[in-house]
Amino acid sequence: MRWLKIGLLAGLILAVQGCATVKTPDPRDPFESFNRSVTGFNDTVDKAVLKPVATVYKGITPDWMRKGVRNFFNNIQDVWSVINTALEGRGQEMGDNIGRVMVNTSFGLLGIIDIASDLNIERHTADFGLTLGRWGVGAGPYVVLPILGPYTLREVGALPVDWSGDLVYQFGDQTTALEMTALKLIDYRASYLNAGDVMEGAALDTYSFTRDAYLQRQRNRQYDGNPPDEDTDTNADTPTQH
Repeated sequence: MRWLKIGLLAGLILAVQGCATVKTPDPRDPFESFNRSVTGFNDTVDKAVLKPVATVYKGITPDWMRKGVRNFFNNIQDVWSVINTALEGRGQEMGDNIGRVMVNTSFGLLGIIDIASDLNIERHTADFGLTLGRWGVGAGPYVVLPILGPYTLREVGALPVDWSGDLVYQFGDQTTALEMTALKLIDYRASYLNAGDVMEGAALDTYSFTRDAYLQRQRNRQYDGNPPDEDTDTNADTPTQH
C-alpha cells in the first residue's frame, strides 16, 4: 500500500500549503480550512483521473458484470462486518452477516451473486470505527483525507485496523492487492457518477452538503437510525451548529 501512503502525504502537503483560515468554522469541523483544501485536491484528482476512468468503466462494462463486482466486494466486506458486529455484542446482526457470507460464498460464486438478499438475509455493515463508537468513543472532529475522502477523527484512528481486517488487501502479492483495490475504487466511483453530476450542477456549497450528510449518516449508523438529540448525546463531542 505504498502508493496510498504517497498519495496521502502529497495531498497533505498540498493542502497545508493552500490552507486559509475560516473565520467562523462549524463546531463539528474545526479543521475546515484544512479540510476544504484537501477537498479541493481530491476534486482535482477525481476530475483528472477517477471520474474519467469510472465513466469509461461504466460505459464498457455491462450492468450485470458491475453488479457482480459490487456483490463480490460487498461479500468481502461482510466478513469484516461479522467480526465487528461480534465485538459490538450484536448477536442477531452477527448471525445475519455470518449467514450472508456462508450463503453467498458457497452458492453465489464467492459472492458474485447475492443470493442472501434474495433470501431476505439482512446486511449489517460494520467497521472498527463504528465499533469504537458503540463502545462509547466520541466521533471527534470531521476530517477529510487525501484520496480517501471524509471521515471523523475516530474513524481515522480506526483505519489501520480496518485495513488489516479487509481481505481485499490480503489477496496474493502486493500487485494483486493493488489491482483489487483499484477495481473496488473505480466500481465505487462509477456507482456515484449520476449523484456527482447532480451535485456539481446544483447551486450549493458541495463541501458543506457533503460534510453534513456524512456526519448525519454516521450518527444514524451508530444509533441504528434513531440518534438522540445532539444536545443530550454524551457520545457527541461537539454540538451541532444551528
